[in-house]
Amino acid sequence: MIELGKIQKLEVVGKTQIGVYLGSKDDKQGDTILLPKSHVPQETEIGDEIEVFVYKDSEGRNIATTKKPKLTIGDFALLKVVELTNIGAFLDWGLEKDLFMPFREQIGKIKKDATYLVGMYSDSSNRLCATMNIHGLLSSESPLKENDRVRGTVYSISKEMGAFVAVDNKYQGLIPNKELYGNYSEGDSIEVRIKKIRQDGKLELSVRKMLFNQIEEDAKVIMDRLKSCGGTLQMNDGSSPESIKSELSMSKAAFKRAIGRLLKEGAIKIVEKGIKMTW
Repeated sequence: MIELGKIQKLEVVGKTQIGVYLGSKDDKQGDTILLPKSHVPQETEIGDEIEVFVYKDSEGRNIATTKKPKLTIGDFALLKVVELTNIGAFLDWGLEKDLFMPFREQIGKIKKDATYLVGMYSDSSNRLCATMNIHGLLSSESPLKENDRVRGTVYSISKEMGAFVAVDNKYQGLIPNKELYGNYSEGDSIEVRIKKIRQDGKLELSVRKMLFNQIEEDAKVIMDRLKSCGGTLQMNDGSSPESIKSELSMSKAAFKRAIGRLLKEGAIKIVEKGIKMTW
């Protein structure tokens, strides 16, 4: 059976001036597909097997190519937007004809020349299209462990829940709002820590390191901010969690732990409205 959107080995069943016709040994209906002459390896004979990718050309006809696309059905890839139109976006996937992504399959504001993590599907017209709606396509069966540091791609952001991340661009993950520090957009690459593996296999993530490592990093952030502010920071235990998160990208609890460390080391002191370096 000849499968659209997949790399497969097909048998040469006929030769013409414009190329060769390929078919599947398992296809009882005898369907064939053209491999244009420019893609046919030299000295190819009837009965030979050729590895090809099957897609539709600019006229909507099934056609084979020996070029390897950046994306096939069932996989995910970071693809660059090369054109924005009034019907959707077109992405570079390594073939002559760019891959179409309809408006309904886009998440957030798409920008030209930016890259986004997408999957691929065949629409009702049997046309290959890209989609950013990959949540249900990602796997929840990963070999990863709690506290592993991994990379992933932000593919959707929810004000109510947090940032959805495709860990290793294949596994379902979520950074809950309580663990989300900094500003992120769809398509951003991000390093995260696996905080918890849920019973359903989905990954709960954090942008912050394990506690004993994070205290050191938070203390450095505070010292850097003190230096940039002339040695005094108008922020203390009475500051709101929102202001601390906005100014320092950390929770109030993390702020208190870090200044506790700095006080113990004698690097800072408490003043009337905040903290001050001891230099």
